[in-house]
Amino acid sequence: MSNINTDTIKNINMDGDYIVNATAADSQIRVYAATTRNMVEAARVAHNTSPVATAALGRLMTGAAMMGSMTKGEKDLLTLQIKCSGPIGGLTVTADSHANVKGCVDNPSVMLPPNENKKLDVGRALDLGVLSVIKDLGLKEPYVGQTQLVSGEIAEDLTYYFANSEQVPSSVALGVLMNKDNTVKCAGGFIIQLMPFTDDEVINKLEEKLKNIRPITAMLDSGMTPEDIVNEVLGEFGVVFHEKYPTAFKCDCNKEKISKAIISIGKKDIKEMIGAGEDISVHCHFCNKDYTFGVEELKDMLNKAK
Repeated sequence: MSNINTDTIKNINMDGDYIVNATAADSQIRVYAATTRNMVEAARVAHNTSPVATAALGRLMTGAAMMGSMTKGEKDLLTLQIKCSGPIGGLTVTADSHANVKGCVDNPSVMLPPNENKKLDVGRALDLGVLSVIKDLGLKEPYVGQTQLVSGEIAEDLTYYFANSEQVPSSVALGVLMNKDNTVKCAGGFIIQLMPFTDDEVINKLEEKLKNIRPITAMLDSGMTPEDIVNEVLGEFGVVFHEKYPTAFKCDCNKEKISKAIISIGKKDIKEMIGAGEDISVHCHFCNKDYTFGVEELKDMLNKAK
């Protein structure tokens, strides 16, 4: 697998990947919309993913970016984890409150024929499984919500999660469109949520509107921005935009953090590593970067271990 220098993708400017949030219908509706082509392409390069794995990971990362930006605390972390019976095996994505996202897939090389609609068959790649949403909000224990996968298409699964675990009626759209050379052409999505005080008339009108909108990849491929997409779906409800902020593929691993992790395993195991007399290599699954530690470095860690 190829490595990626995450330093080169730390900052996506406002002409690249970003998220907008807005309200509509006098704040009865809230919406997040994102364009994430660069993020998903960075993940594809990092993990050398097949087209269907790119689509699955890209959808989950896009959803996580928007959900991470919903959190309030500076150090809040959100993890979306899927364990499934399909050939992709599973996916894990983590996002912070600044919409920095990292993710990995158990079987990045999974290959499947297109589905009956001639689309990448993400649903069959995942098949049956469980979606876990883990929110680390700085409390004693993280919040964990779990739901069964309803389709494996990820957007529908997140919609089901919001309704059943958070009791928030939502509509989630996520998409990744690939070029013929298997690079990412466009990616993005939206999350629309109803507030508890939403009028029935607004709900019925929105449901009808959502039945007739184009697929998210079609909107993105036509050049529409997140703002355009929000206006396309919710314009008739009166949209008020609030924030716009970058989102990016960003792994926060470094040698110091890996060193602390090795120190935490204790003196006995570190002594065994030293006794082997060879360098050790530690692999980050999120960005595919390897960290090497020599015997002298291990001896220094031994002095710091309990």
